[in-house]
Amino acid sequence: MATRREQNRIVETPTEARQGEPGPSVAALLAISTGLAILILAVVWFVFFRT
Repeated sequence: MATRREQNRIVETPTEARQGEPGPSVAALLAISTGLAILILAVVWFVFFRT
């Protein structure tokens, strides 16, 4: 954590700047998109491959 200020700006290395944590919105988006993908694949399987 070698964050420093220069002329009222926070200066970080590129590695430090990339170390963000995904918030709850990222987790919700991942869960919803995964659920929708499973639902769509299930519908396609029932329509085309069920005998």
